[in-house]
Amino acid sequence: MKYVLLDRGDRLSRELSEQFQAEAKARGLIYDEAAPETVVSIGGDGTMLQAFHRYKDRLDSVAFIGIHTGHLGFYADWQKDELVDLLDLMTSSEPRNIHYPLLHVEIDTEAGKETHLVLNEFTLKSADGTLVSAIHINDEPFEMFRGDGIVISTPTGSTGYNKSLGGAVIHPSLEALQIAEIASINNRVYRTLGSSVILPKHHHCDIVPPDPGEELMIGVDHILMVKSGVRSITCRVAENKVTFARYRPFTFWNRVREAFIGSV
Repeated sequence: MKYVLLDRGDRLSRELSEQFQAEAKARGLIYDEAAPETVVSIGGDGTMLQAFHRYKDRLDSVAFIGIHTGHLGFYADWQKDELVDLLDLMTSSEPRNIHYPLLHVEIDTEAGKETHLVLNEFTLKSADGTLVSAIHINDEPFEMFRGDGIVISTPTGSTGYNKSLGGAVIHPSLEALQIAEIASINNRVYRTLGSSVILPKHHHCDIVPPDPGEELMIGVDHILMVKSGVRSITCRVAENKVTFARYRPFTFWNRVREAFIGSV
């Protein structure tokens, strides 16, 4: 098996990284940054996001494994004291591969179009304060949004920013995206739906700013950028999926319970 490893960069994660590579070499695993079959992330969910974006062009041939070194790792199956157990399974058994849906974002600007794959969420805010944008669903006008911003999340990303905004937690077997509002303005003049909207695969939404010259703050997972000249942004469920290698059962709802509720 060929693998690559990314760690968070703190002392504990670096130590675990060195231990993992030594144990992996002793078991005959090959370290290959260019063409890995498995991407191992040691740290937190932020480290996994970095790993995903580094290898998003190899989604058809790579699977991800997370080892968390903090208090919460939603994408991580393994804890810091389980490296040997994980490596034993990696060298003696075949994993069950789990496929999660992603978000495809196309940004149409005056300079041209660009596309992004999103594991967690896409965020849109105005650099000057209140965001004003028309939202179309399946090419039909839906609402004129006014407020702090918009978050569009994947099912796995629904447990993040989306959840803090009152959005629903969606099981990743459902190929969908969710639109959530950040502090929308609702009064007699300005109206939005005021709740999150869930779109299935093959549906799409368009966000159309009224002024292409406005500077917009755009977030693609952990990547932040400021853009002007944005004519429209189209979001849909991506054709690609991300693969996670499971060497033991750890269901989505158990992850949700452990992350937000704890022991019952």
